[in-house]
Formats: sequence, structure tokens, C-alpha cells
Amino acid sequence: MANRNLTNAKRAKNDEFYTQYSDIQKEIEAYLEYNPNVFRSKVVYCNCDDPFESNFFKYFAANFNALGLKKLITTSYNKSPIAGRQLPLFEMEGLKSIKPKDAEAHSIEINEVPDINLDGSISLEDVKQLLKHDKNTSTPLKDNGDFRSDECIELLKQSDIVCTNPPFSLFREYIAQLTDYAKKFLIIGNTNAITYQEVFKLIEQNKVWLGINNGPKVYQVPDYYEQENIFTGTDGKKYAKMGNTGWFTNIDFEKRHEVLQLYKKYAPENYPKYDNYDAIEVSKISEIPVDYDGVMGVPVTFLDRYNPEQFKILGITDRHNISGLRTKTYTIADDPKYNDLNRRGAIKTNDGYKLTYARILIKRKKIK
Repeated sequence: MANRNLTNAKRAKNDEFYTQYSDIQKEIEAYLEYNPNVFRSKVVYCNCDDPFESNFFKYFAANFNALGLKKLITTSYNKSPIAGRQLPLFEMEGLKSIKPKDAEAHSIEINEVPDINLDGSISLEDVKQLLKHDKNTSTPLKDNGDFRSDECIELLKQSDIVCTNPPFSLFREYIAQLTDYAKKFLIIGNTNAITYQEVFKLIEQNKVWLGINNGPKVYQVPDYYEQENIFTGTDGKKYAKMGNTGWFTNIDFEKRHEVLQLYKKYAPENYPKYDNYDAIEVSKISEIPVDYDGVMGVPVTFLDRYNPEQFKILGITDRHNISGLRTKTYTIADDPKYNDLNRRGAIKTNDGYKLTYARILIKRKKIK
């Protein structure tokens, strides 16, 4: 039911799902445990975030010194539906002439976060003071703030790491842009994006992988959203439950290199072979055989345990056969549901065919 919100968002292009601060903090700090200097001397760009409301902006601004950032850049899209609630635009030197209801696209660049209020710590109160008094940090954009605009691309070129929650409906374009410009990133997307041709190709090439934690499950949404599973929190704001989102990244972490311990022995009767792929079906990650050297079809959840030194990803079962491993194409003469058969791995039975869910096709590597 919760995933219906993602479907509705894609159809209506209502993409304003705002990540909670605690989810961002949990994921980012997990990378710091592996590499405390991952953000040090880096330019971080949040290019799908209203600077006045985004928790990505709040996290990096409040932790600017602790992370050792060189610069923080954030840009908003034209007429953000939540702009100006917590840090009104008219309070800021560079944007004083803008009324909240006319909020235009704008960028904020932070190069330093001093302890302005002299309370011994760096907080969002310091950031507010910095923005109020330094007109050079706040700049209206000439265009609409779309991540594909020339202005935003120029800012992207200056950045080292991109962290944000991009529009679900534009995820293909968004991740393609990041890889085209060879940027490090930590972003949120629909986990179904794993099966997109454009995204899976990057996963297969070890250019993109899943993050450390499961994706956020609750997001803030604008007040006018009325989809199912939307509720009002104790803070009076509206939230949506989302059961199918995850972190996508190309930033390394220790868990990616942990060896998956295998215990099962291969026996043909326990691992049926697909009728349309030269591979065996492995329905659970825990049942990957320790002694089978051929191609195996495993659940998509395998990516949570994927170690590129232990396994090689060869493809995914799909109608386009981008892996080139499909050995048979069905027609209506084979089965009335031939489209479904060609979409997935099929196992022949006495009664016809048994369909499997999407499977990632893998082989074991010899661990050195």
C-alpha cells in the first residue's frame, strides 16, 4: 500500500518527498565510521533541495566544520511548495526583495560557518545568522533551478560529492548526469530503479551500488498532498509512508567487502534450471551454493550483500535480454502468458511454467 505513493508520484510527477534529518544523519555517519575524512576538504552539492527547508542542507550546514567541508552549495527549484516556512526569504540580505509566495529559484553557497552567537557550538542558528548578514551567500538563479539547467550544471562541475533526494520521476536522468560528470554521490531513489536498464547497467559495471542502511520509510510532504498513507505528525506537518525507497551511491564502505559466508552444497534437485536462461534458480541468498561455478539467478535483495571481489554480476532477467544470457524467447504458441514468461526467468513444470521474480544473474569469483 505504501508503495502506491511512489506510483502516484510518478504518474502525477508530485515529487516533493522530503527526507527526515535522522535518516540522513544515520546514513552519512555510517560512511564516516569507515572513512572519517570522506567529506573533508570536499565541495558538497545538494541540487534538489530548498535551502530553507531541506534536511540535507540542515545536516551539512550544522556539521560543516565537523565534516571539514570546503564548501556547501544548495539550489532550489522554482516556486518550492514549502519555501520560507522556517527561514523566511525576506530575512536574508541577498533575497530580501522576494516574498515567500513568489519564491524563485535560488542558490546558497557556504564557505565558512563561524560560531556567530558565541555559544560554543555550531548550529542552525549560526547558519541563519550567517545567511542574514552575508549577501554573497544567497543568490537568485536566472533559470528555474532544475538540475538540468546550465546554471545548476555549472555548480555541479564545481562539486565533489552530491547528496540529495532527487525527483523519483526523473531518477534515470538524474543518475545519468552524475555519472556523466564523474561525481561521487549519495542519493535516494525508488528501489525499483535497480531494474531500470540505465541504472542496472551502472550496477553491473560497479559504478553504482546500494547504500549502507535501508532507505527512509517516512517522508514529509506538502500540505496539499492527499494520497493514501499520508498522515499528520505531532508537529502538525504532513508525512507519507514509503515502503520502497533506498540509498544509491558510489562512495565505498567496509560492508561492501565483507565475504558472504556460503554453506549450501549444490544438488541438481534443489536448484532447478531455468527453461529460458542458462542459469539455476537460487530463491534465497542464504542458499547460494558454495561449490557451483555456473550462472545463478538470485533475488534482487542480493545487492544488499554484494561483494564485488566475491561475485560477478552478469545481468538481470528482463524482457530486453540485456544480459544476452536468455536462451529462449516464448511466443503465444508456447503459452498465452508469453509476455510474462519473457519478462522473467521461467522454470518448466509438469503443468506448464513457473515464473520467478526478477533475478540478478551472478557467478562466484575465486577469492584471492
